[in-house]
Amino acid sequence: MADGGGSSVQLRAAMRALTRPDEAAVLDRLMAQARLDAEARGRITARAADLVRTVRKRSSPRLMEVFLAEYGLSTREGVALMCLAEALLRVPDAETIDALIEDKIAPSDWGKHLGHSTSSLVNASTWALMLTGKVLKEEDAKPEGKADGGGVVGALRGAVKRLGEPMIRRAVGQAMKELGRQFVLGRTIDEALKRAQEWEKKGYTYSYDMLGEAARTDADARRYHLSYTQAITALAKVGVGQPRAARPEISVKLSALHPRYETAQRDRVMAELVGRLRSLALLAASVGVGLNVDAEEADRLDLSLDVIEAVVSDPALAGWDGFGIAVQAYGPRALPVINWIYDLAGATKRRLMVRLVKGAYWDTEIKRAQVKGLDGFPVFTRKTTTDISYIACARRLLDGRDRLYPQFATHNAHTAATVLEMAGDDREGFELQRLHGMGESLHAAVKEAEGNRCRIYAPVGAHRDLLAYLVRRLLENGAN
Repeated sequence: MADGGGSSVQLRAAMRALTRPDEAAVLDRLMAQARLDAEARGRITARAADLVRTVRKRSSPRLMEVFLAEYGLSTREGVALMCLAEALLRVPDAETIDALIEDKIAPSDWGKHLGHSTSSLVNASTWALMLTGKVLKEEDAKPEGKADGGGVVGALRGAVKRLGEPMIRRAVGQAMKELGRQFVLGRTIDEALKRAQEWEKKGYTYSYDMLGEAARTDADARRYHLSYTQAITALAKVGVGQPRAARPEISVKLSALHPRYETAQRDRVMAELVGRLRSLALLAASVGVGLNVDAEEADRLDLSLDVIEAVVSDPALAGWDGFGIAVQAYGPRALPVINWIYDLAGATKRRLMVRLVKGAYWDTEIKRAQVKGLDGFPVFTRKTTTDISYIACARRLLDGRDRLYPQFATHNAHTAATVLEMAGDDREGFELQRLHGMGESLHAAVKEAEGNRCRIYAPVGAHRDLLAYLVRRLLENGAN
């Protein structure tokens, strides 16, 4: 396999040239690299259809999946619930919580969802939301000019609202925690490892993500570093003696390890962040646990590659094949990044893992570029372009299996079928991945039919850390 098309310096230059490119020109090149002949397309369509039929026949969607299907982000009510979820667990006092619940639930039209779902529990939830909205609206329905809302009736309405608020507050809080359990494997790494055993017995492996947003202070960064260290130590006990691909991994966010993880602070980042990531990599290598660096915002990509190159090139990590890098296909630089990783693997004489995802920050990237008045976008503006980019990147990864171990994150039957078609007969040289709480039926069907490896990306953390992650995941699935 030829390397990515030049030296590391040339590859980085080609990458930077695509920071905010002409999307149409990039699409033309991607289409050429993603092209499949008619016979291959036919096999992919047939395989995807088989997978969908299998999923529909065998799956019993969980209550939360049915609930989210009814209240998606395309509905006003779904958006209201997500806004409520995003803020609720961070509000400290009961009075503000009550005001927040009233603001989001009272104005919405819950009645139009009544009876739509196949689940009686979801329909019951809709009844509860509708009645809650009516209770919260009563106080606002006072006749104009009557402070007491109309004598005895108005007083009763006010009493119903006041007595109902604590119950509503507790019910909504419990619902948000149940939402958290659907998407978070455990509050601690030990709790997550215990829950993971159910799927491990079925042949799945895990990549653990310690929940939390970017570090604001150096104390935050040190706390996250300790959290990662403790998680790696706990994972060392899992799958001992198994091949590397069958053992667990830890996913690391560079923004969690440094409070000034930005290009303007490059010298400080290289002096401080490289050492922190290196120490985690050395620990992971010593106990046989994989370590994956998560992808983040586009303006941090170039800096992240500097940090990764410095760590991967460390002689102390020679021969370790457990270092991984996430690549977001919605970025025009995705394919050049893979070429650069392939070149880095050759230069360091090791195999690197590459986790291919569609991308998790699309809304943020688009809005940021618009606010700054930039002449282009660092991500593709059309979903179809992202889909084509994913296929082109997948082909490049599969062609580079002599140096790379591809990890394809997808919940899409057609995407999974495309990867399997391009992979040929090899089912050991790559794996599919899904998020905890999503895509269970699809991946079970693929695993049963194809026998390939499957890894579950599982968040670990307290409920208060969940919502930023949850909203990003839901926006990602809506955008992609």
